[in-house]
Order: sequence, then structure tokens, then C-alpha cells
Amino acid sequence: MYKIFKYSLFDLSRSKMIYFYTLFFLLAGFALLYLNNDLMTGITNLMNISLLICPLISIIFGVTYFYNSRDFIELLLAQPISRKKILLGKYFGLSITLSLSYFIGTSIPFVLYGIFISNFIFDFITLLLSTIILTYIFSGIAFLITLMNDNKIKGFGYAIFIWLFMAFLYDGLFLLALFVFNEYPIESFSIFMTLLNPIDLARILVMLKLDAAAMLGYTGAVFNKFLGSSYGIILASLSLFIWTLIPILLSIMIGRKKDF
Repeated sequence: MYKIFKYSLFDLSRSKMIYFYTLFFLLAGFALLYLNNDLMTGITNLMNISLLICPLISIIFGVTYFYNSRDFIELLLAQPISRKKILLGKYFGLSITLSLSYFIGTSIPFVLYGIFISNFIFDFITLLLSTIILTYIFSGIAFLITLMNDNKIKGFGYAIFIWLFMAFLYDGLFLLALFVFNEYPIESFSIFMTLLNPIDLARILVMLKLDAAAMLGYTGAVFNKFLGSSYGIILASLSLFIWTLIPILLSIMIGRKKDF
């Protein structure tokens, strides 16, 4: 698995998209800090960008990469190498490359602005970890999509729909459900529904760490009220970890039985 991972890492490091991805967050970080001149505001604004852009790039670039790697995967399958090692090597190659790209791009501006000697260092680390976990989640979803769909057009369609649904449509449908059932006790329902959307979970996790109650939204306020900041952070973190495992475990199960 290590050799496959190493080759994938080297292959992806030559992609112009990876350098553009790093440059985008590098410039965005400098711009946000220059315009606001405040680390907390910069972290909050960076969160709003990261939690939308990183899942989008992860799932779209992931689908593109895995479809383009189909011939290479078929070649590896002809060798005496287990499918699990092949699949995990490709998955970690993509997710770690995207994670490093995001980490480098966002860290440089904040380090130069003195994040390590401020009171917001742990808030910034929470944002980094939450976004990196989302990168792993949506890279895994991209891998799962390509394994389940040989048709590239369908695969890209599913990828865009999943991102749109989790980033925008889910919140709208959730608010509609809250409005329809507003006469009933829906706090437990709100928490459960939030656990089904990793983007919302990451947002709530960062907001709970920032203690920005006014920006938590309804579900974040429910997390804070009924679970408290500490228990809310633990629940959100555990849920994100489970979200990370589900796509890759399903991918391994399907990949073992798939006829390439």
C-alpha cells in the first residue's frame, strides 16, 4: 500500500490543480486578514469559505482523479496485490495531498500574522482539523461514486448533486421541517438531523470552539444548550470521524466484489 500511496502522492504533486488550490487559500488568507486586521474575524470568514470550497474540490477533483486512474488500477489488479491495499493507497494519496495543500495555503498567512502568539491558536487548529476531515470525507465519497458508477457523466452528476445537497439544499429542507413541526419538541430531532450532514457538523464544531453563540444558528444553539460546548464538540468530532469511515469502508466492500 505504501508504494501505491507514494506513487499517487508523486503523481498528484505534478497536478496544476493542487498548486492552484494552495495558491487560492494562500491569497484568500492574506486578503481576509488584511481587510479585517483581526484574527478571530479572519478565522470566521475563512471557515465560511473553507467549508464550501474544500468539499467541492475534494469531491469533484476526486471523481476526476479516480476515473482517470481506472486503467492504472486495473493494471495493479493484475498483480499479486490485495484490492484493499490498492484502494487505500489511492484514497490516502488523494486525501493527504489535498489536505497538505489546504494546510500549507491557510497556515502561512495566519502564521505570519502571529496566530501562534494569540489566544485563537486552538480555534484555528480546530478549523484546520475540521476542514481536513471534510476533505477525507468527500474524497471517500468521490471514491465511492466512481466505484458504483462506470459512467463518468453520471458520476460527475452525483458528485455535484451531493455537494449541492449537503452545502445548500439540506439546510433549506431542514428549516422547512422545523417550520412545519414547530409545535412539537424537536430538539432531539434537530441534533439527529444535524449529524447526517458533515458540513453542518464541521461548522458547528468550529463555532462551538469560537464560542460565537450569535452565529451558531438553530441547530448549533441546540447543541450548545442541551449538550454544552464540551459535549457538543465531542459529539460533533465523533460524528465526523464516523462520517470519515463510512465512505471508505463502503468503497472497500464494493471494490472487493467489483468486476473491473
